[in-house]
Amino acid sequence: MIYKIPVISGDGIGPEVIAEGKKVLNATAEVHGFDLEWIDYPHGADYYLETGELISEDTLRELKKYKAIYFGAVGDERVKPGILEKGILLAIRFYFDQYINLRPVRLLEGVWTPLRNKGSKEINFKVVRENTEDFYIGIGGRAKKGFSKDELSIIRELYRVKFDLDIDSDSEEIAYQVGMISKEGTERVIRYSFELAQKSKKHVSSVDKANVISMYDFWREIFEKVAADYPDVRTDLNYVDAIAMWFVKNPEWFDVVVTPNMFGDILTDLGAMIQGGMGLAPGGNINPQGTSMFEPIHGSAPKHKGKNKANPIATIWAGAMLLEHLGEREASNTIVRAIEQSISKGNVRTYDMGGSSKTSDVGDDIARIIREQERCEVER
Repeated sequence: MIYKIPVISGDGIGPEVIAEGKKVLNATAEVHGFDLEWIDYPHGADYYLETGELISEDTLRELKKYKAIYFGAVGDERVKPGILEKGILLAIRFYFDQYINLRPVRLLEGVWTPLRNKGSKEINFKVVRENTEDFYIGIGGRAKKGFSKDELSIIRELYRVKFDLDIDSDSEEIAYQVGMISKEGTERVIRYSFELAQKSKKHVSSVDKANVISMYDFWREIFEKVAADYPDVRTDLNYVDAIAMWFVKNPEWFDVVVTPNMFGDILTDLGAMIQGGMGLAPGGNINPQGTSMFEPIHGSAPKHKGKNKANPIATIWAGAMLLEHLGEREASNTIVRAIEQSISKGNVRTYDMGGSSKTSDVGDDIARIIREQERCEVER
């Protein structure tokens, strides 16, 4: 079996950590008897500065042929913040309707957590973040004193929405952002969460701020309707500020957490820190029926570019998620076990984990463990 996988390494440390991800996935493919064909795309700051192109419609149509994309990171000091992120990363998420952002919050054995008296048994849950709506639909603006008009639109595979705004203000200047959730978009991500919970501890926790923001009443209403279809799954409703507290105090309470887009963005960074840091936090942008994308949740860290010091484990783990998405579950499990074994031995650790190993050392060690495990199996 040959899997063709597009790769966008991006900026900063992106190419370095993606190189280690490829190294480990190639070793895993060799051990498990399938082949990987990497298709590299140049998109990122250098390409944008050279050509003026972020990512074209033609490229997006080409990527649609594939089931999964491996993504590094975008962001560069030479480009105004937000241009690369919106023009490449969000463009891909929206084009392919990757409405699920899946984040495992799992403390691996041998990793330090800032939470006292908590270990790998207590920190092991998943956050399902809605990935295409809420305040991240990307529409807003500014208005000066007086009367003005603005026309804003949202185009999705599910629907089209248009806002015609008449603004009459006596403030010197205002800025505004439009947030929106839909019945279709909310129901599908909540239903995905319940299906995911069926495979684990059958517990789904919903996040909102319904006591302050009215559209989250709608979220809560849809959650309760979907929950009625899963009577064997335990549920609870949480305000975002309260659940942030419980993530820290009692992470063992959680199994699957489902959240609107903005709150999920914040909570998954908190999740990354309780599982040991950004260098250990993978993520998937998933469309179960289309093209999905897997990436570390950290940024491009331009100050570390070219130093061979960044932690590649989040990227390698994201690669494991990619293989599971392709149907190679045992290969995916092999990678996670090898990551954990490498960490537990403690001989190869990057600076963020208290060591001095290089990015490439980590990839080498995890790939070696995978190959050695296979040799041991053969000898038995």
